[in-house]
Amino acid sequence: MLVTIWRHGEAAPGRPDRERRLTDRGHADLRRGAAGFARALESRGLPLPDALHASRWVRTWQTAAYLADTLGLPAQEEEALIPGADAGGVEACLAGLPGAAHRVLVSHQPLVSELVDRWLGEPGLVPSLSPGAYAVLEAEVYAPGCASLCFWAAPPDYGL
Repeated sequence: MLVTIWRHGEAAPGRPDRERRLTDRGHADLRRGAAGFARALESRGLPLPDALHASRWVRTWQTAAYLADTLGLPAQEEEALIPGADAGGVEACLAGLPGAAHRVLVSHQPLVSELVDRWLGEPGLVPSLSPGAYAVLEAEVYAPGCASLCFWAAPPDYGL
């Protein structure tokens, strides 16, 4: 199975933090990134996502909306992806969900990079995910050192 870990797009400063919205640049990056994501998967013979989960915070929900529109999937709110959550909580959440060939998780730093490093078992193999960046991993289970990297991409060009 695949999991894509996606960091929310660039967000404007503001308070409260949970209500921060994407900037114009964040919106532009995600329009380009969501469309390119589907093409990047297809060019590698990888399945399109069949499940999309996001933190309930505004900037992650806006990010997930671009993916939902592009992929034709409903976004599902996931408490394990909010700021302050930990990798163990995400692993427990994934274990309790019905099977999916490819899940997308939209969340925040430092959790997104922690998940990538933890599941790959090799910190730094993928650079710390910048706003709007993502990494696609493959694993039978999501636990430390049990995944392999398919590819990663970041704005502004997403490697296209």
